[in-house]
Amino acid sequence: MLTQIFEFAVNNLYLVIAFVVLLGLVFFNEIKIATQRFATLSPAAAVQLMNSEEVVILDVREAAETAGGKIAKAIQMPVGAVQTRIGELEKHKDKTLLVYCKTGARSGAACKELSKNGFDKVFSLNGGLLAWQEAHLPLSKK
Repeated sequence: MLTQIFEFAVNNLYLVIAFVVLLGLVFFNEIKIATQRFATLSPAAAVQLMNSEEVVILDVREAAETAGGKIAKAIQMPVGAVQTRIGELEKHKDKTLLVYCKTGARSGAACKELSKNGFDKVFSLNGGLLAWQEAHLPLSKK
């Protein structure tokens, strides 16, 4: 049996290498998810959280992207500016923060920066504003 596995590996070297690389990537991604210090919330879970406690909402999209609307009462701060403008959020350090962007990718980076700076209750909106709109939840044009 072991000789057959070895023979297969030798005859299909590229396939075995691709398998090992993919296995490594999956393992790396799972470790990354397990060690992140923030959680993601679905739009429904975010609404439940907003209804049960005071939540500070942080929109990390660029200013031009907010023209189509934003979640009501959201603070707009582009993800690239979070590190330099973290002082503006210090007064909210003891509150729950819900961070969102268009798809959820940039909000993860912002959540990492916030967690690194001592914010303990940080959540990223899974799927971002697109998921929020798909759930038919309201947007504010202000």
